[in-house]
Amino acid sequence: MRPTPDPVAKPNPFFGTSRGVPAFVRRQFVSLMALTFGWAVLRGAEGDKKGKGGGGKGKGGGGGGGGDDQAKARGPVFQGDYVLPAALADFARLSVILGRATDKSVTASLLAKEAMEATIELGTAPGKYTRKLGPLVLPKGEPVEVVIDQLAANTEYFYRLQSRKAGAGAFVARPECRFATQRAPGSSFVFTIQGDSHPERPQSSHPDLYARTLQAASADRPDFHICIGDDFSVDKARTVAREALTEPYLLQRPFLGLVGQQAGVFLMNGNHEQGSLFNYRQTDERRDVAVGVQVARNRLFPTTGADGFYTGCDTTLPDIGRLKSYCAFTWGDALFVLLDNYWHSPALVDSGFGAKAKETKGDDKKNRDWWGITIGDAQYQWLKRTLETSKAKHKFVFAHHVLGSGRGGVDEADLYEWGGQGKKGEGTFKEKRPGWELPIHQLMAKHKVSIFFQGHDHLYCQQEKDGVIYQELPMPSDHGYIAYNEDRYQSGKKLPSAGYLRVTVTPQQAKVEYVRCFLPKDETKETKHGMIAHAYEVKPRNA
Repeated sequence: MRPTPDPVAKPNPFFGTSRGVPAFVRRQFVSLMALTFGWAVLRGAEGDKKGKGGGGKGKGGGGGGGGDDQAKARGPVFQGDYVLPAALADFARLSVILGRATDKSVTASLLAKEAMEATIELGTAPGKYTRKLGPLVLPKGEPVEVVIDQLAANTEYFYRLQSRKAGAGAFVARPECRFATQRAPGSSFVFTIQGDSHPERPQSSHPDLYARTLQAASADRPDFHICIGDDFSVDKARTVAREALTEPYLLQRPFLGLVGQQAGVFLMNGNHEQGSLFNYRQTDERRDVAVGVQVARNRLFPTTGADGFYTGCDTTLPDIGRLKSYCAFTWGDALFVLLDNYWHSPALVDSGFGAKAKETKGDDKKNRDWWGITIGDAQYQWLKRTLETSKAKHKFVFAHHVLGSGRGGVDEADLYEWGGQGKKGEGTFKEKRPGWELPIHQLMAKHKVSIFFQGHDHLYCQQEKDGVIYQELPMPSDHGYIAYNEDRYQSGKKLPSAGYLRVTVTPQQAKVEYVRCFLPKDETKETKHGMIAHAYEVKPRNA
């Protein structure tokens, strides 16, 4: 189900610019698309609420709240519209994002700026196309999903997209792309992961650097690309209306299309997306926000739930339809488990939506019941079944962050339902989680999870606890090149942003590489775009 567009856009009572700072130059999709589609505009301010981000020498401080890098970063504040570089503008006119790949099919989501027609030619060898789909009719500003089926398992396909304005002239071909169906056990493959991109923050996210990072990830020819969350913030929406809540998803389409045209994209929920059960259960604008963002997410991207090939969330909610919040699948010799921290917790997990959230009972952080924050019974029992029944050699688990619920990796892993202990000794795991076999960390350790990947804290850090590697992800777009919140990580290998992780999976090992990314002006002999800043290998734990 889709909610009908608001007859009157509701003002966001929580919106406001920072005190003493002039209204920020619009950073959204204005120059290429806003006039065409009539999308609402999101505003920001140069100086958001300050935290302990800090700068200098590529290092930053911590702080347990949500402010961190909203203080001015080392790099200059980016000013202008947050759009692709001019050389890549064609990806804004028509974006293609793949998703929901199985052993027999893949879904292509196409979104055109203006009415267009397109064809897709594909085959199993470069430049040799044996099948043609289309012509496909692409309405102005409306996503079209094309299920490419009747594919062979464990096969790499090559395809060429051709497009033209509706009924006008010859079709123009784009460069050839590729994708893969489910890899068989014993196969090798690559996947890539990005941390929080935060395009709404001009002090720590530059569109040109973000584009360079995604192009570098695309060049790795990954089978899929995982976004760990905080990529679609609606915190600065001026109105609580469908158009305003859709805007961050439209902004990301051409960027994620740079890698998504040949790697299935998986979206995970972060706190700044504001899609949560807590918001959904409110009776004010926060419910509209939760509904609007999740509908936009599932309409504009080929998201994944319990779809047969994938196991996961089968919840359906009024005004949203299928939630599609968490999922798991096997690819080659690896199990992938993507958790959701927000849609199954009746308590507020992190930062709420605007000032009104702080007025809500239970949001006083000094007196909050931290045991109330949870992934929920259904998701936990699904996680338990998924881990204990999998025979994969490698097991990877992903979440926006350790549900402690604060900043840090192994430093937070002993707390509440994640580790079983109250910070002040309050409560016991058996008392607070009846019917749960073990806390989440102990469950991962028991079933030999190789790596737990998380975002939220905006730096690179590799740690280990009880045989499980905790891997914090760097930002892909931070032109200040800072390691925020590093004081919340008391151990491990810590490095600043920007970049992404490339993971090469083989039957013998999983190799994790931190690929650093820089703007051309920031490259030196020591800081080269595409350099490997850190790497390590993990042997199969379930061989």
